[in-house]
Amino acid sequence: MKYLATTILLTFACTAASFAEPSVKLNQQGEQVSVTIGDARFAVYNTSKELPKPFFSPVRDPHGTIISRPIENPEDHKHHKGIWVSIDEVNDIKFWAEAGKIENASVELHAASDGTPARLEVVNHWLGEDGKPVVVESTRIGIFPNRLMTYDIVFTATSAPVTFGDTKEGLFGFRMINSMREKESGMVVNADGKQGTAECWGQRSAWVDYYGEAEGKIVGVTLMDHPGNFRPSRYHVRNYGLFSVSPFGEKAYTKGASEADPVVVKKGESLRLQYGLYIHSGDTKDGKVAEAYKQFLTATK
Repeated sequence: MKYLATTILLTFACTAASFAEPSVKLNQQGEQVSVTIGDARFAVYNTSKELPKPFFSPVRDPHGTIISRPIENPEDHKHHKGIWVSIDEVNDIKFWAEAGKIENASVELHAASDGTPARLEVVNHWLGEDGKPVVVESTRIGIFPNRLMTYDIVFTATSAPVTFGDTKEGLFGFRMINSMREKESGMVVNADGKQGTAECWGQRSAWVDYYGEAEGKIVGVTLMDHPGNFRPSRYHVRNYGLFSVSPFGEKAYTKGASEADPVVVKKGESLRLQYGLYIHSGDTKDGKVAEAYKQFLTATK
């Protein structure tokens, strides 16, 4: 009888393990951090000081297909690199266009445990012409097994006031492969039921989902805004595959219907912003985007 009980317990343990979510692992080698989910490659965070900014590339979907546009020899907008954080008009410096350099200062890795995501804690210096930081970005990046990524971004004005001007060029972005873009197979929908880049561009919404075909399968990328941000963000979503979200650009995103409303961070003070990015199989419904947004809110309380 004892033997039977032991067998049942072992069988249950093996069955439970077989249904457990794969773990997220981080591996730093030199100036890159590789992210794997189970045995599958997911993304690489690039921090070389030779680069104009840090970014994730390549980024893979749940099937293993690279869905971030290759950074070598792009046909347009060479500054659209994988997943990145940057924006123009920071004290009039165009960091989005890579006229200003964002230099990584440190990366700290934290393993996943007890339902918490694996995390990268990065510090990036946004440099002025004198090579000194105009603003310091401290970002906690959480990565969950279902490919939900959370970005908790803190901008600190360390030595002088910082002005974030009115612009559509920013802030948290992704550039997808051509086959996924709306010009080819892509579809765009937001949390309020608007469809297409024309309807969703410049609009406020809890999330926007952009899905299309990658090597014969439908996959999608969702950007999410956090209700705790200082004001609702707007989406810069284009039919050629650019996809970003930003709170800076009231005049730019409304094409002049609203007045410009620059944001000034005083010396010694900080501005915090939170966003989510979710990579999924299938369309918006099959990818359970609404559920992933709830997960994002729970993870970022």
